Amino acid sequence: MSGTPVSRILLVEDNELNRDMLSRRLERQGFEVVLAPDGESGVALAASASPDLILMDMSLPGIDGREATRRIRGAPGLRRIPIIALTAHAMTGDPEAAAAAGCDDYDTKPVELPRLLAKMRLLLERP
Repeated sequence: MSGTPVSRILLVEDNELNRDMLSRRLERQGFEVVLAPDGESGVALAASASPDLILMDMSLPGIDGREATRRIRGAPGLRRIPIIALTAHAMTGDPEAAAAAGCDDYDTKPVELPRLLAKMRLLLERP
């Protein structure tokens, strides 16, 4: 079966229910999903799993999403991977803080799938 190559998405999310629900929804959309339950494993998987895009929860145990994003951005081979920040606690200044950490875009939880998919597709189509 030929066609468009499948995009690999790294989902960094500590909440098991959110991780399971969003990964299944993304897989139904044709994405391959790699899961990380915390920031440290997210940074490690960004290096080893070669994702095309990262969905990064900002509130993570251990190193938070901002620090994980900074570490990914600091690694030479990983700098260009698009990262979308996800947060359930949308506060004034959060989009700016996510951008300052190196995120390419920002979205809120609960995830509105059509909106998130539109943001993902824009970033995946970027040269």
